[in-house]
Amino acid sequence: MRLILLLLALTLDFHAIFGDPSIGKVFSKYELTGTIVISSIESNQSFTQNKPRAVTSYSPASTFKIFNSLIALEENLANNKDELFVWDGTPRSIESWNQNHTLKSAFMASCVWCYQSLAEKIGPERYRKHLTTAGFGSLSKVFNVTEFWLDGSLRISAAGQVDFLKRLIGRSLSYSATSYEELEDVMLREATGSYQLRAKTGWTGSIGWFVGYVETSDDTWVFALNADVKDINLMMILPDITKEILKAKGII
Repeated sequence: MRLILLLLALTLDFHAIFGDPSIGKVFSKYELTGTIVISSIESNQSFTQNKPRAVTSYSPASTFKIFNSLIALEENLANNKDELFVWDGTPRSIESWNQNHTLKSAFMASCVWCYQSLAEKIGPERYRKHLTTAGFGSLSKVFNVTEFWLDGSLRISAAGQVDFLKRLIGRSLSYSATSYEELEDVMLREATGSYQLRAKTGWTGSIGWFVGYVETSDDTWVFALNADVKDINLMMILPDITKEILKAKGII
């Protein structure tokens, strides 16, 4: 009996750390080293792959554009209905950046120069206030206002991303209804007859992210995946990998 109890305890510890087998199979299929946290708004049910990594902080890279867009909307510096970002004609390495952008198109194209122009207007003091009030990650005492979400000055864990998004969805952060509604439009990535997906990718060059939430007919599921990603081809399929995990859990 003691041996059975010991084996059961070891099994529970293993699953607590590394997650359930259905998620593990997808990670193994793509040879991913990383974590994913998935959490329900309605039932508080959650799934985590690799809990130690889930609470380890990394640079959010372009996933910060979710909060950055909300800040810009609240500060009346952006409105996705208008042409906001006028291209200066300087060619950038990513072709989709070489044009004028709205907030929505800049978000979808992950246009760095667009958000850097917003960052210069927002400034370090307002950023620190927003980040501190919202409890979003940890920010270095000294930081470059146009690079801090890219260079490691700002860091957050997958669990932290999920916690932030839950408060964003619940509108418990001190932002206007208009800002929340505009952000929902900006974030919309995919809409089908059975779900709506709002999310953002992010890549540091070594860590890849896919962060967001999916609304179904009876629940909203928040998720944050990060993994060791050095290959752009793997980075490009992180959204599909995440959807495969969500399907494996019967969420979509």
